[in-house]
Amino acid sequence: MAATQQQSEDILHNQPLIQPKQQQFALLPKIINGGIAGIIGVTCVFPLDLVKTRLQNQQIGPNGERMYSSMFDCFRKTYAAEGYFGMYRGSGVNILLITPEKAIKLTANDYFRHKLTTKDGKLPMSCQMLAGGLAGAFQIIVTTPMELLKIQMQDAGRVAAAAKLAGKTVEKVSATQLATQLFKEKGIFGLYKGIGATGLRDVTFSVIYFPLFATLNELGPRRNDGSGEAVFWCSFLAGLAAGSTAALAVNPFDVVKTRLQAIKKADGEKEFKGITDCITKTLKHEGPTAFFKGGLCRMIVIAPLFGIAQTVYYLGVAEGLLGMQKK
Repeated sequence: MAATQQQSEDILHNQPLIQPKQQQFALLPKIINGGIAGIIGVTCVFPLDLVKTRLQNQQIGPNGERMYSSMFDCFRKTYAAEGYFGMYRGSGVNILLITPEKAIKLTANDYFRHKLTTKDGKLPMSCQMLAGGLAGAFQIIVTTPMELLKIQMQDAGRVAAAAKLAGKTVEKVSATQLATQLFKEKGIFGLYKGIGATGLRDVTFSVIYFPLFATLNELGPRRNDGSGEAVFWCSFLAGLAAGSTAALAVNPFDVVKTRLQAIKKADGEKEFKGITDCITKTLKHEGPTAFFKGGLCRMIVIAPLFGIAQTVYYLGVAEGLLGMQKK
């Protein structure tokens, strides 16, 4: 009896593992989940994103003067000058476009991970990074116009305040008016000003973020519903940690992108011809620390944004709405 049992165990050990058949990739619910995740996440953190944009765009004057001394000073002055709704300046276009942007980013990453997974169910780190990078590359189609318009709206208060101090006034322009003006002057490419810097930031961010999130998310306990996915608080914490790490790593690219996309400058502020020119002038006049302006604020923005987005994405709200089983 013992010998028979031993023979059976030997046979089992020598046989190759039979992997379960790879599940079909359900595209529609992932797109919907990504859109819902983006709307909720952006609504929660938008005031901090506005502060981040203004901090990154402000340039140090010839005598070392600056409008905002810190993140908290910027928040206080913006709220005092523009009120609660001023903190959501530019949120309309962002919320409108964040739906396809987050849907593309999260869904594309899942899709490429699905395609790059080997037949034995393994996904090497190099493939995880490739999937993230491709997702970042796809998203800039929507991200670039969204960021361009959002930055003009967010930075309008800072430019107007600087003009007021100089005894001038700046005409208010809506996102629709700005988009129409850019389209008339430069065609569709006018809405893609700064696409190189946007791609540099978003591709690098995704290469870091998605593999790190997946690694951290795998460490947590699993749900009891048979899905094999982590409990919601684990996905949230993984999103926080991965988001803040990736955000700080790519902050220099974000500073360059933000400055290139700012169409209206305050008096005396420098214009930039491209990525290299922006990097060179910023280094020369403000030093390397300028590339980490708004870094803490960006970490505070991105961490909850992706923590919330990943949690909502994995909760499977769309599956419930569509009457589908969560896989």
